[in-house]
Amino acid sequence: MERSPVGVVIATRNRSAHLAVTLDHLLALPERPEIVVADNASTDGTRALLAREFPQVRVIALPFNRGALARTHGVRALHTPYAAFSDDDSWWEPGALAEAARLLDAHPRLGLLAARTLVGPENEPDPLNKVLADSPLGTATDLPGTQVLGFLACAAVTRRTSYLDAGGFHPLLFFGGEETLLAYDLAARGWGVTHCPDVVAHHHPAGDPRTGRPVVQRRNELLTSWLRRPLPHALARTRGLAAEARRDPGARRALRETLTRLPAALRDRRPLPPHVERAARLLDTDTGAPARARTGGAP
Repeated sequence: MERSPVGVVIATRNRSAHLAVTLDHLLALPERPEIVVADNASTDGTRALLAREFPQVRVIALPFNRGALARTHGVRALHTPYAAFSDDDSWWEPGALAEAARLLDAHPRLGLLAARTLVGPENEPDPLNKVLADSPLGTATDLPGTQVLGFLACAAVTRRTSYLDAGGFHPLLFFGGEETLLAYDLAARGWGVTHCPDVVAHHHPAGDPRTGRPVVQRRNELLTSWLRRPLPHALARTRGLAAEARRDPGARRALRETLTRLPAALRDRRPLPPHVERAARLLDTDTGAPARARTGGAP
């Protein structure tokens, strides 16, 4: 049986036990995908585990923690036209990668598809599924599913050429809510980003959430505004976070970290094309969706 045209990229750091479970699931898939693990300088024996128990998996041993940028190293290393992202606690349902390949083959403008995510052993639907399915951006005649500007990185499949064309995940954001900026950049380059619920990913959160994640997500949401949204929008978001910072230590830290990174954001500022900005503004006003879902950030 030939390998799948969809390869799987996993960025990991210091979660070898969870990674082993994920790899067991991925290696059992009937699609037999190529798998690349981009290791963010783990110190818990991850690389030794991979060499000993998973010799068929390709490993990119990064010299230091590159955050989400590790996924770009993985995509570049793939020999397949399509790349599916898994975290070290998520994997793909049997047949999901074949369905993703079929959709990408049939729709040349489709740059990235957001899968339906089932959480934990009970396969509970992630709340983001409904938000993506109900996206006010609607459908397009040359794309499957519903148009969106957000996704979960651990449940997304991208065309390799579109991902690299958009520049991949932005290094300034590192990790935490990094998906929205990539969705913006794909759309700005003319690629479609859609939610396709027939493609299914499984996410089993490890139960050891990264400390400081809410702060990082607030920081990255504001940095994304400075990187791509109109100045009045970015200024209004900054004033809002500054007001919260007077009483909220988390907001204060998020604001401080944003201001530290602001010069770099301004150097790479590229406002969205008008049609993408209109779509982003429509999602801004979609008050029925939780903030995490509107921005596409992972939990």
